Amino acid sequence: MNDKQTQRRTASDDRRTVERLVAAWLAETEHHDRAAAREARAGWDRGALSERAAQDLATWVTARITDTGFTEDEGPYVAGPVRITPADKDTVHDWLRARGHRV
Repeated sequence: MNDKQTQRRTASDDRRTVERLVAAWLAETEHHDRAAAREARAGWDRGALSERAAQDLATWVTARITDTGFTEDEGPYVAGPVRITPADKDTVHDWLRARGHRV
């Protein structure tokens, strides 16, 4: 596989990670703040989250890391509706930065 194919695959993998986590974030937000969820979903559908929504997503994904990479003896497992690794968090933060958001 050449560098362009690797970059394409990586970008595609990153996009799937972002889509998976945004779906979970929007579902959770809907339970707590329907107006914020509607605003965020509208931005997501347009392809441009508001700065407020971007910051909420960045904070949410950081707070919801469920897979710390530690064993049970080394650290806690955080139960959640989706598996979120530190690398997933970095992917979302990088994705937001690439769209001009401050994270």
